[in-house]
Amino acid sequence: MPRPRILIVSPASANDNNGNWQSASRWARFLRAGYRVAIAPGWTDGDPVPALLIALHARRSAAALAALRGAHPQQPSVLVLTGTDVYRDIDADASAQASLRHADAIVVLQADALRRLPAAARAKASVIHQSAPPLAAHAAPAGAAPRLRDICMIGHLRPEKDPLTFMRAAQLVQRAGLRLTHIGGVLDPALGQAALDAARTTPHYRWLGALPRGRTRQHLKRSHAMVLASTMEGGANVIIEAITCGVPVLASNVGGNRGMLGEDYAGYFAAGDSAALARLLERSLDQPDFYALLRRQCAARRHLFAPEVEQALLRNLVDNLLR
Repeated sequence: MPRPRILIVSPASANDNNGNWQSASRWARFLRAGYRVAIAPGWTDGDPVPALLIALHARRSAAALAALRGAHPQQPSVLVLTGTDVYRDIDADASAQASLRHADAIVVLQADALRRLPAAARAKASVIHQSAPPLAAHAAPAGAAPRLRDICMIGHLRPEKDPLTFMRAAQLVQRAGLRLTHIGGVLDPALGQAALDAARTTPHYRWLGALPRGRTRQHLKRSHAMVLASTMEGGANVIIEAITCGVPVLASNVGGNRGMLGEDYAGYFAAGDSAALARLLERSLDQPDFYALLRRQCAARRHLFAPEVEQALLRNLVDNLLR
């Protein structure tokens, strides 16, 4: 008997190399031990009918969910709420709201997202944290001279990621030997121009553009800390990447980040407050006890993001829907 076929509908492709694509490709890898899995940008009536459809993003995958529900209501589906959909679209967008109704099960990527759901959607929702394979922390050679300390920000240049706050913080920091490095491609031309301007005029700032994932992780593991300045997040992969290689996070105080790092995390700054971010950066350099606290708090969350945990929860969900 052929193995059941699962279709993952992802609004992002490998060329986008963003969080949605990383989620889709990782889940496909986790599920291929027991199922035939494909990733596609959508599904319409007339396409091969999957045994299960997994749709990423309530608004951007709404057409696929609606088409499957209309043509084959007996086929189960999973909606994965990944970011702007849970913290913006489900409040006002009719197609995103319909996705909540059409899906047989809903997955959120951190616990704070549950409170955003209406009661009917919350009743069929579960939390599955994303994961990353462990990456050995960077160790400087014994006796090496102190090196330039990098603070990295990883994310494409688009308004939700708020790269301007990172650029403005670079203008405000006063410490020699500190560099703020941004890795990410241009999705908003005005922000791309702002990055070029900042790189030209701000000694502490550099922008490397989009890099392959392997090179990005190597930059991350060598960083003193990672900044996530987003105005909204569903459950950022880059937090997991940082925690699993021992790099503490300085994050905007928004629901999606609190759901990943915990309500009592010491490394938050108000979203959009570049002066507060600059103070946190300097404090992480000037106060070893504070920096050690951030590392301990991040290490305490590491068990949540183990690949074997994510895979087991995903397989359990899928197996139950297809049973």
